[in-house]
Amino acid sequence: MEITDLHHVALPCSDLERSRRFYREILGLTEIPRPALPVAGAWFRVGVSQELHLVVGDAQATFRASKGMDANDIHFALRVASYRQALEALKAQGYREGTSPDDPMGIRTSMRVGYPQIYLLDPDRNIIEINAARAD
Repeated sequence: MEITDLHHVALPCSDLERSRRFYREILGLTEIPRPALPVAGAWFRVGVSQELHLVVGDAQATFRASKGMDANDIHFALRVASYRQALEALKAQGYREGTSPDDPMGIRTSMRVGYPQIYLLDPDRNIIEINAARAD
């Protein structure tokens, strides 16, 4: 087996419109057409060929509802061209550092792996890492 790409990541969401707004307005992703499926959801383009799929979860979905920010927990990472611009864009939208791990508007920054990282939560408390090749 030769794996060529990571095609998509699927995340559960509880409120589709709230999650759509977050991924469009906060992260700037473009929503793409989605086939008619038996469960509600939305698809977004990430980069050139990857996708993010939101699926409206029911009681069986895996939600992180009671968990705070933990960079060691399950997450996905998005690479940006400019760390500084990403950090400034998040702060302009009200995100801030130094808050409680439970703060939905909190961000954590790190350089511990050799490149800059920003961690934040989506509306359903899924963890997102935003990173860049270097600090600028």
